[in-house]
Amino acid sequence: MGEEGMKRLLTVLGATMVLAACSTSAPEPAPPPPPETPVAPPAIALPKPPEPEKDQCGLKDAQAFVGKNRTQLPAPVDPSRWRVACTTCPVTMDYRADRLNILFNPDTGVVQQVKCG
Repeated sequence: MGEEGMKRLLTVLGATMVLAACSTSAPEPAPPPPPETPVAPPAIALPKPPEPEKDQCGLKDAQAFVGKNRTQLPAPVDPSRWRVACTTCPVTMDYRADRLNILFNPDTGVVQQVKCG
């Protein structure tokens, strides 16, 4: 084998050793496991709010006003317990469970709704 053959043999052996070293290096680390699906915390039983007293404003009896003209409402109306307003009229937003709201159509004067508040 001549000098030229020896160079070629060393080049091939060197390349083989480099490839062998690469293939015998430490294995690649395993990929991390997928993230766990979040789990909701256990449900907490909330206490039920106390039920308001039923019909504090006289709603049951006031249902008879629906469909009648507002002029047929009994007089005098107690303004501290009753609020008579048209359905499009501005009113205060304060809530009073003992107040009866009587809402009438502004064009016809016919009572359309009664509700507490």
